[in-house]
Amino acid sequence: MSRFRFIDAEKATYPVTILCRVLRVSRAGYYAWRQRPPSARAVQDEELIAAIRSSHEHSRGTYGVPRLHADLRESGHQVGYKRVRRLTRRAGLTGCRRGRRVRTTISDPTAVPAPNLVERHFHSDAPNQLWVGDITYLPTSEGWHYLAVLLDVYSRRVVGWAFADHLRADLTVEALQMALLHRRPAAGLVHHTDRGSQYTATAYQQLLADQEITCSMSRRGQCLDNAMAESFFATLKTELVARVRWLTGREARRAIFDYLEVFYNRQRRHSALGYQSPVHFEQQRLAAHAA
Repeated sequence: MSRFRFIDAEKATYPVTILCRVLRVSRAGYYAWRQRPPSARAVQDEELIAAIRSSHEHSRGTYGVPRLHADLRESGHQVGYKRVRRLTRRAGLTGCRRGRRVRTTISDPTAVPAPNLVERHFHSDAPNQLWVGDITYLPTSEGWHYLAVLLDVYSRRVVGWAFADHLRADLTVEALQMALLHRRPAAGLVHHTDRGSQYTATAYQQLLADQEITCSMSRRGQCLDNAMAESFFATLKTELVARVRWLTGREARRAIFDYLEVFYNRQRRHSALGYQSPVHFEQQRLAAHAA
């Protein structure tokens, strides 16, 4: 059957007679196959391909097979992973692949860094127990711009972020202020970042102290000590930054807002959350706890 499908797909390019001869099938068999009504499974495959295309488009072209499979299962399709993989390949669809990330950490040699309290154990049993933060570069035609984020380890949700054309401590302070406003954490929250000067700055450390937040920092040159934040930026670069070219910082900021607040937090399925979005994961856990 697959050879007949290939002939049907290529008949506009090559004569049917030649295609049948090369593939060693009869012309009569091919024409008989064309007149035969499609099987129930073939009809279902086409319906699934349509659903896969819709899911892929809804994901902004970012989803690969695992997230497409989760989408289909949630929408009521009882379909196996291998079948989704086969149909996704048949549809010519692929997810985004990660590239390399540029480091942004510029340490202040006069600052005394906080100890590493996380030790690469990125796990939390409740919201607002452990936040991780980092900064990345974003290119525009106007020059480099910078994004600082804070993630809640519990749900991988972006709880605070800031965007600017500079790397001063104001950038990270703004992201922290957003997170504090939206989450209002109780005393005892652990806040983990690298040793960048934006995080060791007096204004930033004072804000942490005022909120009774415990500061933790990665060891020098150990990027895996902040692996969750690194992984988030790798996702951002793959799914957004590598696929567009921004002319202005204002244009980039709008795109970042849309990605973080609309897509990543509320729509994008996260593999570590059972393929739920961060917001949905928090809502589900909150509802279960209330029950």
